[in-house]
Amino acid sequence: MPKTDTRVLTAHVPVSLAEKVDDLARRMERSRGWILKQALAAWIAQEEEKDRLTMEALADVDAGRVLEHRAVEEWAERLGTDQPLPMPEPR
Repeated sequence: MPKTDTRVLTAHVPVSLAEKVDDLARRMERSRGWILKQALAAWIAQEEEKDRLTMEALADVDAGRVLEHRAVEEWAERLGTDQPLPMPEPR
């Protein structure tokens, strides 16, 4: 198996959070390092997706693909009722 290049990162975390990592590592029979790598990778993926969606939304705004706030409110208020409104369309 090829060796992966790594770097050591150091962070101070609250004791209660460190204890949760230790508990999770024990329950999963994994190392703390493995738990932290999984958590960090998931958080980074989430932040990258949030950034991608933000850029996509800003491009929609720049292109004029926007919804009137009141139209969205009216649509949301009718969700789950006997007379739901169709989803508003960008103007």
